[in-house]
Amino acid sequence: MEINKRTILWIVFAVALVVLWNDWMVANGKQSMFSAQPPAKVAQAPNPAKPNDLPTAATPTPAGAVPGTPAAAAPVQTQVVTVTTDVYKVDIDTAGGVIRRLELLKYRDKVDPTKNQVLFQANGPRVYLAQTGLTGTSPAGVLPNHNTPFTVRPGPRTLDSNNQVQVVLDAEQGGVRLTKTFTFKRNDYVIDVRHDVTNLTQAPIAPSLYFQLEHDGLKPEGDTYFNSSYTGPTLWTPDEHYQKLTFDKIAKGSADYAKKANDGWIAISQHFFVSAFIPPANTQRDIYTKALGNNVFAIGAVEPLGTVAPGATVSNAARLYSGPQVQSLLEKVTPGLDLVRDYAWAAIIAKPIFATMNWLHSMIGNWGWTIIAFTILIKLLFFPLSAAGYRSMAKMKTVTPKMQAIRERFKNDPVKMQQATMELYKAEKINPLGGCLPILVQMPVFLALYWVLQAAVEMRGAPWVGWIHDLTAPDPYFILPILYAISMFITQRLNPQPADPVQAKMMMFMPLAFSVIFLFFPSGLVLYWVVNNLISMAQQYVITKKFAPAK
Repeated sequence: MEINKRTILWIVFAVALVVLWNDWMVANGKQSMFSAQPPAKVAQAPNPAKPNDLPTAATPTPAGAVPGTPAAAAPVQTQVVTVTTDVYKVDIDTAGGVIRRLELLKYRDKVDPTKNQVLFQANGPRVYLAQTGLTGTSPAGVLPNHNTPFTVRPGPRTLDSNNQVQVVLDAEQGGVRLTKTFTFKRNDYVIDVRHDVTNLTQAPIAPSLYFQLEHDGLKPEGDTYFNSSYTGPTLWTPDEHYQKLTFDKIAKGSADYAKKANDGWIAISQHFFVSAFIPPANTQRDIYTKALGNNVFAIGAVEPLGTVAPGATVSNAARLYSGPQVQSLLEKVTPGLDLVRDYAWAAIIAKPIFATMNWLHSMIGNWGWTIIAFTILIKLLFFPLSAAGYRSMAKMKTVTPKMQAIRERFKNDPVKMQQATMELYKAEKINPLGGCLPILVQMPVFLALYWVLQAAVEMRGAPWVGWIHDLTAPDPYFILPILYAISMFITQRLNPQPADPVQAKMMMFMPLAFSVIFLFFPSGLVLYWVVNNLISMAQQYVITKKFAPAK
């Protein structure tokens, strides 16, 4: 029974790591280890054609239709307007009134810490754009879209005395004037996006307004197999709630999501950051995704603006959140947006864990020491359960000579060996599975903490001491995984040793095997486990000494 108990201990730990690894693969668009189907690959365009993301000029597009294939157009002279706030540096292109570049001034790039994090960009194969425009036609032709030339009104490009800055762009096409107004505010990652549509023709029109986010299907820079993250379209509707899509399913046309809604948002999510269009509430919209070619994809929403009489103007006030996945910020913007901070299946445990850690951090001020304080708190919370398990293991160690004698006496009769062992446990009041409790109680916390470190942008780039400059990244010098291996080796020496030599060698090999796995895990997670082991060692040593037989 001793061998079975210890085997169960390691099996639980191994299964937990396998589940964690499988969840990580699925969350990042990879094939599940339990799936028989090979992962689909993102479709690549055979030629580097321009993404087909504009309304067709030759064929009338009905109101509410998804933007289609563009007609050939003359090159548009581009003017880039740069807006700077305390959190943003944004480039708006007058060719379509598109946000072409968005730099976050308070967040450093993961690959090159000397630069700021950039979200929207159009740099070679990298495409990430926020676009809006009109679909449909008027008697005079195609309506203004995100490739129509706009003119920009003069005005300040930095925060004014009202702590905001506005950029106003105008365009006329197809007998319709479209005015886009972008409003940026101090210390705010929400951009107000207002559209005013004026009918300049002599007949009624029924245009639709679309909000579209484009993104390439490439992996983020610095992304590796062992350090990967999810990037892709996400959305939320009142009926279907949060949905997460993958580029490969969009390419195959097999993406399943809500196509219609009267509220909600569409977004492109990536590790720690998100950009989401939030159209006006209580307005009907069609949601679409598209493979645009050249490995570029889009998610968008189209809202009918109703019938606009000649000379009349209709307005639409939407919002664009583009920034960090800070839970307190996301919750204030719109319902469901905080779900992009994806804890996967561990959300029910991960959310209270982060809330507790955030509370500790408000007093400590360092996320590394916060993890240590949280570990101590967890150990105190489960102290009675852990102590019972360690007492059982200590008693098990005192009866090891008796167990060896039973094995020798009944080595040819497994049934009698089992009966005699159980009688010994009963006589000594030992729970043979009690030693599993210290690890079993830690598994849910261990798995949930992994997802917290994967999702909490608050810990992104957060240092601890010395060589640990980012608790969400692996230990650059492997010091913590080595300390973990040493602590596990010492812990095993405190435990009852298996009588089977093969089993004993396997148990000695386990710390090394798990340390190798921990080389690729966030250093904050390994720090938690090292501190947990150190506390467990001290606790186990005291209890073992208490139950040790007198010399």
